[in-house]
Amino acid sequence: MKIHEFQAKSVLRNHGVPVPPGKDAQTVDDAIAAANELGGGFWVVKSQIHAGGRGLGRFKEHSTDAELEAAGAGHPTDGYGGVQLCRSIEDVQAASSKILGNTLVTKQTGPEGKRVKTVYVEGGADIQRELYLAVLLDRSENKVMLMGAAEGGTSIEDLAHDSPEAIKKVWVDPTVGLMPFQARQLAFELGMSKTEVKYATKFLIKLYNCYVKMDCSMLEVNPLVVQGDSSLIALDCKMTFDDNALYRHKDVLEMRDLDEEDAAEVEAGKHGLSFIKLDGDVGCLVNGAGLAMATMDIIKLKGSEPANFLDVGGGATESAVTAAFEIITRDKNVKSILVNIFGGIMRCDVIANGIIAAIKNVGLEVPLVVRLAGTNAEKGKAILAASGVNVIAASTLDEAATAAVNAARGQ
Repeated sequence: MKIHEFQAKSVLRNHGVPVPPGKDAQTVDDAIAAANELGGGFWVVKSQIHAGGRGLGRFKEHSTDAELEAAGAGHPTDGYGGVQLCRSIEDVQAASSKILGNTLVTKQTGPEGKRVKTVYVEGGADIQRELYLAVLLDRSENKVMLMGAAEGGTSIEDLAHDSPEAIKKVWVDPTVGLMPFQARQLAFELGMSKTEVKYATKFLIKLYNCYVKMDCSMLEVNPLVVQGDSSLIALDCKMTFDDNALYRHKDVLEMRDLDEEDAAEVEAGKHGLSFIKLDGDVGCLVNGAGLAMATMDIIKLKGSEPANFLDVGGGATESAVTAAFEIITRDKNVKSILVNIFGGIMRCDVIANGIIAAIKNVGLEVPLVVRLAGTNAEKGKAILAASGVNVIAASTLDEAATAAVNAARGQ
């Protein structure tokens, strides 16, 4: 689960991690009031969406097609982007007026962009240097990894691609936690002075502790700013959480913004389904995450692309299977559907009944390939055969994938 920058900074603040003062606003009047409350003569007005590259983004309402294409590719554009520097209250009013309610296109939103409902008005910082820092899980090492770079900001992806040696890493044994010497090691590798290292050590330990206590899956600070007095401050922050641990964090669940999530994924979650929308044309309905991954792999091997990851799980009910099928069929990019079930705990007759119920509700406009094996497989096949539904039956996964890809191509 993702949260907005202003929410992430409130979490950091609660764990003692230094962040600039700021307030969220949903209206222009609120933004002006926030700037007046913060005081000073310099503010930053930031679009709050679940996507990176906001500063290089472009608003649809004020842009040409060429400018939107440039913004979507992550290239700087003139005019109003998603992060605006303001040196007067009038600037705050103008920036929030052009940001709120408009659709921001960045390299991470896709061409459709995301509508901005909230801005974050933040006070200025004494920026001497910008760095990059992230805390995440390295599954290959079974450890938490702190990753940093001496250059932060909007082009960190390009730096990682062009100069991977510039990315410095430290691995932390979760049974021990981040040790001070490890924090100092990373700080020195990022080119910090002795005075800056003292601040960095405290900053990194607090950041790591926040990551662990909040069950984060990723915590990114970009840029991490070194100020004039050598202290460190998180100027921007992205935070995602392990969904499996959210039951321990009711306060985090309250921060969830469903408007920022894919509607199909939200609906699937209500039915206990694991669903992720992708960009292909072969819809997948599978039981078990491993089998779902294998199904996606073989679709790619056959020369097409999966339209989704969908695991109905081992204990799905007929209503859940019906919901899964309906979600897939709503995707206009889907040209064929592959149902691949290996019945263990999941019974194949339940899948068959769910498919039939869904087809009665929403119809079937694309070819349907079904491979059933395991518990009640023959019963499931008999149910489908007796239903009159036009099904392409397959005995093996290879056969099923070939049929689904050919059907998507109209062959």
